[in-house]
Amino acid sequence: MSAAVTMNASAFEANFDGLVGPTHHYGGHSFGNVASTGNAKQAANPREAALQGLAKMKALADLGYRQGVLPPQERPALWVLRDLGYTGTDQEIISSLGNTPEGYLSAMSSASSMWTANAATVSPSADTQDRRVHFTVANLQNKFHRAIEHRQTARSLRAIFSNPAYFAVHDALPMMAAFGDEGAANHTRFCDDYGKQGVEFFVYGRQHWGGQVEPTKFPARQTREACEAVIRRHGLALSHTVLAQQNPAVIDAGVFHNDVIAVGNQDVLFCHQDAFLHSAQVYAELSEKMAGRLQVIEVARDAVSVADAVKSYLFNSQLLAKANGKQRLLVPEECKNTPAVWAYLQALQSSGGPIDELLVYDLKQSMQNGGGPACLRLRVALTAQEALEVNSGVWMNDKLYPQLCSWVERNYRDRLLESDLLDPLLLVEVRSALDELTQILRLGSIYPFQLHGRDE
Repeated sequence: MSAAVTMNASAFEANFDGLVGPTHHYGGHSFGNVASTGNAKQAANPREAALQGLAKMKALADLGYRQGVLPPQERPALWVLRDLGYTGTDQEIISSLGNTPEGYLSAMSSASSMWTANAATVSPSADTQDRRVHFTVANLQNKFHRAIEHRQTARSLRAIFSNPAYFAVHDALPMMAAFGDEGAANHTRFCDDYGKQGVEFFVYGRQHWGGQVEPTKFPARQTREACEAVIRRHGLALSHTVLAQQNPAVIDAGVFHNDVIAVGNQDVLFCHQDAFLHSAQVYAELSEKMAGRLQVIEVARDAVSVADAVKSYLFNSQLLAKANGKQRLLVPEECKNTPAVWAYLQALQSSGGPIDELLVYDLKQSMQNGGGPACLRLRVALTAQEALEVNSGVWMNDKLYPQLCSWVERNYRDRLLESDLLDPLLLVEVRSALDELTQILRLGSIYPFQLHGRDE
């Protein structure tokens, strides 16, 4: 895809990737995420993680896609600790956490906001009643280390999408189990053209009121009630929305979000045979609301097991539109290293179907913490005019890429263990780095330490 095709289109899909934060480490907090818990306590390399993510962003920008950068969050979350009764200087509070239960400081220091598929659910202006782009920040209430993200996420999004004539950034839904919301990781939009009304597909793991079957081993994080609330908030037409329940059996197999078992773009749904309950009904409703133009690529369990799908993150890939009407599939290296998955992908690429190209990237630092290519990006469909209203400092280009790489090289450690989080110098390093980053990205004061040292 040439740059001209994307940049001059009347509407297009932009990817906003999360920049990995300086406290990236393997805390193993995400029960239900096999990679996260399986790699707990290993040494992480924050510098390598950030550079790997930046390399993917730059590669997509070079292919002509609009690529934005979302900033990391300030960690450790000192304002949360103060709200929990800790007193003293920041350094005194951090030192006192050496006597707390294992994982306590680690959760307060998680860099999990890097996975911006969980930042929000996004509906483009072509779908919404007031013709603005709507964002609902995810509450992520199921996991403590993620539930502390939403206020900063809202500040960051409002600094980037600041014009209320074009953008509406809604606060997170109530922090209650009934409204558990994991953002775009359980949301897909299908369309013929990014600038025309599409069909928004919401996938939930359980229904709080209704008594449907649920997983028994791992939690179902997304509720139907949360999906319905987002539909109302964004002013979406019910004739252009579809709700489906994720298969409880695959949640128990480690598929904690729908984007670990399915991905879609434009008129293509690429998913596993076991992704949804009542798959035939789901496909039929999507196809009907897409006026019969949906192409479903269903991967049979005999070709790729759920275990191999989870291991390789085959479906946590990015489907990217091409100028020839086909699509690229961007996958992590783990797909190439999983024989059944790689054999399937080779056959898929040569099948003559809608996916005719593979891009393979090394994202090992993110993958070992349970997040693949699709986890790292938030998809935002924009018109050309809306794109002009986005904070221009966050668009990836030939100037920003070396700036950010240099910033990472100067500010990030190349090794981090959970025990290193007690180092009082780490907080100083983080704040110094983020202060510089807000100037590079032209975001203004968005962090707690910049806002008088406390959260809003």
